[in-house]
Order: sequence, then C-alpha cells, then structure tokens
Amino acid sequence: MPWIHKSLNTFEKLKILSQDSQYDLACACGTKESDHRHRSLNDKWIYPVVLPDQKITFLFKTLISNVCVNNCKYCPLRADQDPKRCTLKAEEVVKAFFKYYNAKKVKGLFLSSGVIGTPEKTMDQINRIASILRKNSFKGYIHLKIIPGASEAAIKEAVSLANAVSINIETAGVKNFNELCTSKNYIKDIINPIKIINKLTEKGTRYSRVKQTTQFVVGASHETDDEIVKYSWGLYKRLGLSRIYFSAYQRGIGRPDLPGEVSLDQTNSDLLTREHRLYQVDWLIRKYGFKENEICFEKDGNLSLLTDPKEMWAIRHPDFFPVNINKAHKFELLRIPGLGHVTVDRILRHRKNGMKIKSIDELGKHGKRLKKSEKYANSKCEIIKHLIFFGVIS
Repeated sequence: MPWIHKSLNTFEKLKILSQDSQYDLACACGTKESDHRHRSLNDKWIYPVVLPDQKITFLFKTLISNVCVNNCKYCPLRADQDPKRCTLKAEEVVKAFFKYYNAKKVKGLFLSSGVIGTPEKTMDQINRIASILRKNSFKGYIHLKIIPGASEAAIKEAVSLANAVSINIETAGVKNFNELCTSKNYIKDIINPIKIINKLTEKGTRYSRVKQTTQFVVGASHETDDEIVKYSWGLYKRLGLSRIYFSAYQRGIGRPDLPGEVSLDQTNSDLLTREHRLYQVDWLIRKYGFKENEICFEKDGNLSLLTDPKEMWAIRHPDFFPVNINKAHKFELLRIPGLGHVTVDRILRHRKNGMKIKSIDELGKHGKRLKKSEKYANSKCEIIKHLIFFGVIS
C-alpha cells in the first residue's frame, strides 16, 4: 500500500501532480515550440498547447492523483514504485482552476489521473470536477482522460461534459500491449472504449463536436513503426480520431524486464527521432493525402532515422518526378520534398494570377529546407537534380 501524503496543501500537491502529468501528451502538439516539452516558467500546471483544431491556448493541466493500482511496466507511477503520492480533492481542483481562469492565465482544463482504487471510482472524480465547472457556468475548453476499464455510462457522462476526451492506446496490438501491462485488457479496456467514444461522437450525433485523441508510447515494447502507422491509419479512418500523439519511451523509468529497457538496439536519442518521424508520418496522412501503404519503411519495419518520410517516398518514386510547378495539381506539388502548404498555396496563387514561375526564388526567401535540397543537388541523385532544375524544391 503506497504512502499517501495528506498534509500537503493544494499548491504542494499541484507541484507534484503537474510534474507527473508530463507523461500524457494527448492535449499537446509535440512538434512545435508550444508543444509538450515547454511549460510556463512560473506555474508548471499551466501548459501552452495546440488543440486539435490547431488553435493555441493555455490549459490548466494536472492529475487528480498519482496513486495507481495498475502496474504498467513503462510507467514511473506504477503500483510497485514509491514516488511521493498525493490526491487532490474535487473542490481543490475547482478552486485552483477558477483562480487561474479568472486571472486570465488559462482558458481551459486538462484532467487525468492514476487509477484510484477502481476505474469507475476514478472516472466519478474526473466527471464530478467537470460537472461542477459546468454548473458554475464555465463554458470553455475541457479535456477529460477516460480511464481504461471505465463503464459505458461513465464514458458517456465524460463525453457530455467535455470538448475533448482521450484514452491512451499505448502501443499497437495485444501482443505488444501485454509486454507493457498485464493488469489491463487491451480489447476490453482500451479498444472498446475508443469505439464507444467514436459511436457517441460520430457525425450527426448529439456530441459530434467532441474530439477524441490518443497516445502511443514509442519504444517501450517490441512494436515497429509500420505497426504503429497501421493502427494510426485505422484510428483515423475507421474510428474517427482527431489527433494521435507519440511519446518516446526514455530508458530508466520502467521496470528492468521491460522490452524497452532490455533492448539496446536504439538509444534514447534514436527513440526521440522515431517519435519525430512518426509525427511527420502523421502529418503526411492528415494534411498531405498520403495513405498507409504509401509510407516507406526500412527492412526492419521502422522508419528511416536519417531521411524524413516524405523525402524517402520521393527517392523511391523517381517516376513521379520531375514535376512542372506551372502545371501540376496541388496533390502533386505537395508530394515534392521541401514544399509545404504555404509554399504550394503561394504557387497556386501565382498561377491563378497568370504568372509563370521561373524559379522558386520568386516564392519567398530561402530557408533551411532549401539548404537541405542544395545538399542533395551536389549528389548524383538525378531525381533531386531534376527537382532543382525545375525549381520545385524550397
């Protein structure tokens, strides 16, 4: 039985619980300066985040409790560990939130928790806090964590109170999940709740405005990137998720028998690069029209750590190039390494105004992406030479 500190004041509890909430990224971007790695210098429970609709806001983010009955091998808060444990009362959370909200330091709330006794008891606390806020006329953004194993009734109540909900899938498939945790059932406790949320929030339903997100822990089990991408594709296309986040497992916080601790194939730096590559793939799928079967993997099933996924696709599809930027469709332009939506939209505006583009220099100042392409121009890679010649890389 963990020792729970009951003499701490609200500020002291927040200091502990906001720090422990860093492992949940389901309301952060993960790829920009305002992502999950940056927090307010003063109040650590105030997080600048990018919401699923790409708006930047500040959320009051904390766990209700870091007490947890589960023994997930990758989690530093697992039951067999002895961190400084504490629990916030519902009234403490509400009072602290309104203090910062009325001071205009935050605009919304992200609420999660370790499993206090049972999933249902924990969800009752999470939903109670959200309910109190709503009854006190708070109409702003609330993101609630769904606890694995929660009942359908508790999930429905959370959806009715929140703007966004999330339950972390953690990894791809039953086999990989069982390497991480034996106290939860992957299908019953994780996948089924995701399906329930999807049904409650699908288009045309009462709660269609509510967004659903999730998170993968990358490198804690033996999963490969192609497995993660396969599951991500299914979550987006079949279960209607709004965003998927990736968190690189960093060695030293899990149990010694965790696959991610035993395997020395990838360093912590490699795992962070894997996280970055998965975010790039996520962007290609959500914003660039790429399909799951178009993502290029190495022989081991992982993404290249040296080359970004879009450039890898270009290298493996030389028949697609060169692309004439004065005639190509938007879809074709977005396939060009170095070209993003901003530059492509600028190209299309030039063309709409009857202007013929002779050089990419006409579209704006050079940046890091152009320097990257210049590096390839010095190689013998004909595909890149064609791209440079036709002025299609920026």
